[in-house]
Amino acid sequence: MGGRVRHSSVRREGATARTAGTAGTAGDTSGGISGDSGDSAGTAGSGDGTGASGAVPPPRDGSRAARRAAGGRRGRRRVLRWTASVLSLLILGTGAAGYLYYRHLNGSIQTDALNLGENKLGGSKPNAFGQTPLNILLIGSDARDDAANQALGGATDTFDGPPLADVQMLLHLSADRSNMSVVSMPRDTILMMPKCTEPGGKVHEASKGLVQTNESLSRGGPGCTVAAWTELTKIPIDHFMMIDFKGVVSMADAIGGVPVCVEQNVHSLTRDGKGSGLKLPKGESVIQGQQALQWLRTRYGFEDGTDIGRTHAQHQYMNSMAREFRKNAKLTNPVKLNSLAQAAIEAMVVDTGLNKIDKLFDLSMELKKVPPGRITMTTMPWVYSTRSGMDGRVEPKSGEAEDLFRMVREDIALDGKGSGTPADPAASPSAATGTPAPTAPAAQPTAAAEPPAKTAVSVRNASGGKDGAEAPARNRARDVTALLGGKGYTKAVADNRTGAEDVTVVRFSAADQAGSAAALATALGLPASSVQKSGEVSGIVLFVGKDWRTGDAPTPPPPAPTKAPDSARPLNGDNDQACMPVQPGFTW
Repeated sequence: MGGRVRHSSVRREGATARTAGTAGTAGDTSGGISGDSGDSAGTAGSGDGTGASGAVPPPRDGSRAARRAAGGRRGRRRVLRWTASVLSLLILGTGAAGYLYYRHLNGSIQTDALNLGENKLGGSKPNAFGQTPLNILLIGSDARDDAANQALGGATDTFDGPPLADVQMLLHLSADRSNMSVVSMPRDTILMMPKCTEPGGKVHEASKGLVQTNESLSRGGPGCTVAAWTELTKIPIDHFMMIDFKGVVSMADAIGGVPVCVEQNVHSLTRDGKGSGLKLPKGESVIQGQQALQWLRTRYGFEDGTDIGRTHAQHQYMNSMAREFRKNAKLTNPVKLNSLAQAAIEAMVVDTGLNKIDKLFDLSMELKKVPPGRITMTTMPWVYSTRSGMDGRVEPKSGEAEDLFRMVREDIALDGKGSGTPADPAASPSAATGTPAPTAPAAQPTAAAEPPAKTAVSVRNASGGKDGAEAPARNRARDVTALLGGKGYTKAVADNRTGAEDVTVVRFSAADQAGSAAALATALGLPASSVQKSGEVSGIVLFVGKDWRTGDAPTPPPPAPTKAPDSARPLNGDNDQACMPVQPGFTW
């Protein structure tokens, strides 16, 4: 397992830390964007649909199609947002007896650094009742760097290449534990990659242009994927859990297979031999082993043949696997319980904050508090990119993607039902056992703020906004500099350099400037999220954004949405009717 993820800092808890190799730095241009190799038949698919990996399993009794009304068919095609990492947590929460039974697995837990970026945000903050939300990034790796993953993953041209984060889902557990939100980011999303520094000191510089989000894993490991999410969403991420091809299959086998559904007979094979080789009849089938990998790798044959369809199929599979475990959660067979727990632990790499079975068990208990009916699955709103060389890639949809991120940041339930009543502290596991439930990592100490008169601030006019639809307001840097002088910032100066920001932000270059930057934001009435560490500035720089074109203070943001935007295609966790549409020409 130690060679599965090719970066330098994965280590096995309870054992001597060891190097797993160093991934090459991903490129900064579109040339580094992965192609379609993940859908080649390879070993996992035989091409003719025969054998253990391609045999057609019998459909289950009853037609799922008959149970679906035509008017709601489109909406129910939306797959749920789960991942095998969540299943791992549920396995660990089967009961106290099971917990004692698999404590010996502590030595098998593999860990890696949480955040390799510069902007760590300090972890989730408690609400007014002292309750703290949790944000967990779930990562699916396509690593093909050991024999098992190569056999399952196919695509021989990618063997021993840098791993890609092909599944990325952010799980948000509300502070009061009344609801859960899951936000999935398409693997073809392009964004600016932040600078990432491995624990050993190797530096992966920030990208000079837009790159595909799944390349983050090759820039030092899952901690860089966390850093990329942090930069894009401004959501503090408290933990991550990562699983690869081999882990998905081992967990599917451990629970006896995973039910999936297709709307027509499907065979993923093109005339020139491309495709996963998946062959299934219409309706619901139970898949496991290599056939499960065929499902997860299928692009040609689902929806419109794009990677978005493959992502939807992966989501359906992960959700279904979690449901199967829920159906069998009260396991009494110690052999099967141990098999499930062993598969869960060996399938994962987690951050160092989850380095013990005790911690994973506590976290699973927190997740189990949320009923399925209060789980909302979403995808980051996106649009196809129109940039040169970025055909088929997607970008966050302006406005609506930020609305979704803001709801998570502000702990607003995506289903529009609000939060539950404040939890009774006396009834919490912490009060009952004296052991604190898992929470966000403690914020790193912030340097003390200099007095305003001693704080040098450079002010730039960025009021034209990122879209450039308006010219920057005249003299904004000069006017805001004068305003700062009245607040005691006598060393503030107007900078001739400009910028382009939708909202006003304060950026600083060195850790010892963090306190002064935060104090400046407070003096101007800016939120804490407006303060950012950056390698692109020198000293403390105030970027006057589009929200502050006039007046003595930025325009307050509009009220946060109370329900996820329709473009996020929200789906309630109780819905188990997902069924994949089949691409024309791939039926049999």
